[in-house]
Amino acid sequence: MTTACVILDIGGVLEWTPQTGWVRRWEDRLGLPPGTVGERLGDVWRAGSVGTVDEDEVREQVATRLRLDPPRLEAFMADLWEEYVGTPNDELIAYVRGVRDRCALGILSNSFVGARERETARYGFDELVGHADRVVYSHEIGLRKPDPRAFEAALAALGVGPEVCLFVDDAAPNVAAAEALGMRAHLFEDNAGTVARIAAHLDEVASAAGRSTPA
Repeated sequence: MTTACVILDIGGVLEWTPQTGWVRRWEDRLGLPPGTVGERLGDVWRAGSVGTVDEDEVREQVATRLRLDPPRLEAFMADLWEEYVGTPNDELIAYVRGVRDRCALGILSNSFVGARERETARYGFDELVGHADRVVYSHEIGLRKPDPRAFEAALAALGVGPEVCLFVDDAAPNVAAAEALGMRAHLFEDNAGTVARIAAHLDEVASAAGRSTPA
C-alpha cells in the first residue's frame, strides 16, 4: 500500500520564532551602530547554516569580532539560542502526533550548528517523526532550502518518492522548490489551514492507493 508522506519545516511552522530584538540590544550594549553584528558575523552565520564551522569556531569568532569576554559571550549565545528555538506550536505538533499512523513524517530545516541538540532536548522532534534520521538539518547535509538536493535528502531519509509527499514551509521560495521537484507543497500561514491541507493530502493518497488496489 502507498504510504503518504508529510515533511515539515521547524522555524515558523513547528516553532514560533518571532524576532526578539536581541541583536539590536547587544549593539546598543556594545556601543555599535545598527547592523554591525550582521556585518561582522554574516559569514559566520552562513557557514554555521551549512556546517562548515562547528560550535566552538562560532563562539571563537563571535568573541573575537565583537570583543566579548567569557561572561558576555555566554550571555550573547544564550540570547541567540533563545530566539532561535522560540516556543512550540503545540496545536500543530499535537495534530501531527495524531496522524503518525497514517503517514511517514519527516522534518527539513534550514538550521545552525547546535540546533539538533537544543531542539531535541526541548521539543523531541526526533520522537515526533519516529527517528532522528528523519530530521534533516541544513548544517548537517551542507545544503539549504530551496536547493533541490536538500529536498532529495529528506525524501531519501524517509524512503519515499516526491509524488506522495506534502511539504509544509512558511517561506514561499521553499514551497515553490518542493513543487518543482514533484512534491505537493503548502505555504504555512496558520494552523487551521495547515491541518486542513495535511488531512486532505492523507485522504487523497489513501484514496489513490485504494483505486490502484486490484479487486
